[in-house]
Amino acid sequence: MKNRTTLLAVILLATAAALTACDDGNSRADSKPNKASTVPSKPVTTAATTPSAGADALAKATGIPPRPTGAARARLLRALAAAAPAASRYEDKAIDAARNQCSAINGGAQRLDHLASQRFTYKDATTTEAQGKQINQALKATGFCVV
Repeated sequence: MKNRTTLLAVILLATAAALTACDDGNSRADSKPNKASTVPSKPVTTAATTPSAGADALAKATGIPPRPTGAARARLLRALAAAAPAASRYEDKAIDAARNQCSAINGGAQRLDHLASQRFTYKDATTTEAQGKQINQALKATGFCVV
């Protein structure tokens, strides 16, 4: 249920971000300013109003850590490979699955080992519940899920 709620929240956020980026087509760069307007209008771009900041805040609120880069990414992939070698074969999918698994861990979901086995099973990579348990331990031990 939490995954559906998280997915719905992400979809709503993406839709809102897409709609706020739309232009109605009536604005023209060379149009003359309205004489009734005494205050010049400037677009407000603060961290709180940018779509990426909203997505980051939503991800943090749902327990999803940011995408790891550099050494943190390599450390996470090594930990996942030690727990379930086939699961780390597709690195980007493994990173996304790890981030989603953190949402379950941080949200107090039930049957975490089963969820991990499902999240880290794709294409020709099958993950067992025993490997799912090792993945959960690796995610906790590396501190990746701390948001």
